[in-house]
Amino acid sequence: MKERKLSLVIALVLALSMFALQTQAWAKYPTKPIELYTPYGPGGESDLAARSLASVAHSYIGQPVMVVNKGGAGGAIACSFLKNARPDGYVLLLARIGSNAILPALNPKLPYKYDDFSMMALLEINPYVVVVQTDSPIKSLKDLAETLKNKPGTLNYSTSGPGTILNMGVQLFIDLIGAKKDAATMIPYKSGGEAAASLLGGHVQFMGINITPVMSHIQGGRLRALAVTTEERLKDLPDVPTFKELGYPDMGIALGWSALFGPPKLPPEVMDAWTKAMEGIKKDKTWLSLGRRLGSIPRVLPPAETKSFVDKQYQMYKKLGQKLDLIVK
Repeated sequence: MKERKLSLVIALVLALSMFALQTQAWAKYPTKPIELYTPYGPGGESDLAARSLASVAHSYIGQPVMVVNKGGAGGAIACSFLKNARPDGYVLLLARIGSNAILPALNPKLPYKYDDFSMMALLEINPYVVVVQTDSPIKSLKDLAETLKNKPGTLNYSTSGPGTILNMGVQLFIDLIGAKKDAATMIPYKSGGEAAASLLGGHVQFMGINITPVMSHIQGGRLRALAVTTEERLKDLPDVPTFKELGYPDMGIALGWSALFGPPKLPPEVMDAWTKAMEGIKKDKTWLSLGRRLGSIPRVLPPAETKSFVDKQYQMYKKLGQKLDLIVK
């Protein structure tokens, strides 16, 4: 009997010791560099947002943050990878509206659901803009609408894949003007950067895109912006009208965003570490300056508010997909 009691005591001590060691280990998070995966290729808005965050995050989280591009399948490859990653806080995702709200809303057959992840923080929102080459015969949003309605099938537009905001924004505009669903032909690429390069190279006639990858091209005169989805005109682009003032207020839902996600069931210690880090990052002058230059609007939210925001985005695009008959059967 005494031996049995002694064994139980030893087992209890060992269990408590292991718990203490685990608690101590998590308290030290992070102890090594962190990988931040982006669901699209280099040069696009997700890549730029990730590198902007990584450039300052080390000062607040205490370890370098390394950006890894894992593009493909409209962002589904990176998201599937993150869903199955070890939940230790060293592999994170730069979540985007396309890969983490629109695509899951349109395709129930994906290997992940929109809410499979630990939603750590909303980072920014990014206005959506429709652009053409500067020498395009399409001089205004009215010109684009008339061409789509009266000459369906004559225009191509580039995207970072089906189910992305680049695709959905154009589909929404086509629906709002009363044109046929196939009024324009989509040409998909691996990233917003590649899609923008296609327009710059004259391979397509127009595109809708979050403003980040094309801001410098608009300001430099290589692209003409026809309209932007902000409530008011952007201070850095005062000559670009809003969709609202042109009579299309419903285009306001076409808005990009970036968020920080982790694999399912991240430990509270990891969530808390990043929540604390984001309190510093959202005030960081370098990060804020980078965002302004890229046309993004900082909007840092804690985990619970981030989840509420993403839930609403998912539901909104699910309803839109049903209306436009875009849900994968």
